[in-house]
Amino acid sequence: MQKEILFSLQNAAVHYGGVKALQDVTVRVEEGEIVALMGPNGAGKSTVLKTIFGLVQPVRGNVLWHGQKIHPKPYEMAGRGISYVPQGRQVFKNLTVYENLELGGYALAARNDLKGNIESALRLFPALQGKLREKAASLSGGQQQMLTIARGLVSDPKVLLLDEPSLGLAPKIVKEVFEKIREIHEQRKIAVVIIEHSIKSVLAIAQRVYVLAEGKIAFDGTPDTLKSDTLERIFLGQNAR
Repeated sequence: MQKEILFSLQNAAVHYGGVKALQDVTVRVEEGEIVALMGPNGAGKSTVLKTIFGLVQPVRGNVLWHGQKIHPKPYEMAGRGISYVPQGRQVFKNLTVYENLELGGYALAARNDLKGNIESALRLFPALQGKLREKAASLSGGQQQMLTIARGLVSDPKVLLLDEPSLGLAPKIVKEVFEKIREIHEQRKIAVVIIEHSIKSVLAIAQRVYVLAEGKIAFDGTPDTLKSDTLERIFLGQNAR
């Protein structure tokens, strides 16, 4: 049975001044799948997520949610079922771990839902259980990254947007982060869109891959059809098709 397309970015163009960050980029995400966005620095990967979430406005193109055109606004997207976890472990360092988690549920209408969703997120991240009253600044880098992902789950999303979750982490912690992403996907059936430079790690969990180069889609397919020479060509700076 064919899965529903949850959302799609269609023929999007984004300019930063005179820089064409995206040029006619089309990305779709089906329910319950893991989609990887790959490419060299400056290829436009983060801009794709920011456009979907409403942090960047395209000069051309559309965002569709369940087939309907929308005008994304960040404060509305969590209510629609899309959660965005930016790169850089952006926790509120002067707040406690629990207060950080509470902020993840700002779009929820009921306090009971918030409490239950926090408990559900913590079951996936038991290492945070004993640190709920500690300031987020006291956590290790890996724990802060776990906190940002857990906070993104508190709104009970249908889609989780992850921007380089392994950035700056030791290899052992990177492995733990990807195990958690796989666990989240399997247990929650959440669609995940992930930007990641750890090619081996992300291809091990992704079901579909987009590779960007110079603001264009250079590859769209499954991990098993992505050839190493294609990656070498793109990452070494040759033009997209």
